[in-house]
Amino acid sequence: MATLRVLGVDPGLTRCGVGVVDVAADRSAVLVHVGVVRTASDAPIEQRLVDVARGLREVMEVHAPDVVAVERVFAQQNRNTVMGTAQASGIALMLAGERGLPTATHTPTEVKAAITGYGAADKRQVQTMVARVLRLRELPQPADAADALALALCHAWRAPAARSETSGVLTPAQRAWREAERRMRV
Repeated sequence: MATLRVLGVDPGLTRCGVGVVDVAADRSAVLVHVGVVRTASDAPIEQRLVDVARGLREVMEVHAPDVVAVERVFAQQNRNTVMGTAQASGIALMLAGERGLPTATHTPTEVKAAITGYGAADKRQVQTMVARVLRLRELPQPADAADALALALCHAWRAPAARSETSGVLTPAQRAWREAERRMRV
């Protein structure tokens, strides 16, 4: 049975969650790696981006994922938070592109729905389901790491839907996201 190795990235400038899972065709999954790339909040932005890139590059080199799934950046109240998230997301996507790895982005609602069956699940519910799916004795910590694992699992389980973004067949969440983006441009 072939497996898909997915690197999930929960982008953040202070804490960037990374999780690598191997997912079989029957949807069973095995934890390969989980962690957080951290940067000093008082460091210059350019150094923080270098540190995020270094950490993600190391995970990609050591664990050789087949695909990279990144949380889709969404509008937040705090402009600094969304900027840092967008910058870390761009780093992850660029590094995957340099390696010729396919990428996908998933909204937080898509990920929560895939993992818990409920798009408005809280962090604890996501952590609990990730631990259950991966047969972990403890909840993955911190929440950024659990979110990265959830992204990886979501992508592996929804890979046909994720690939459909380019073929024109979108999931309900993808259609809603596209419509929201369209309204923002008007």
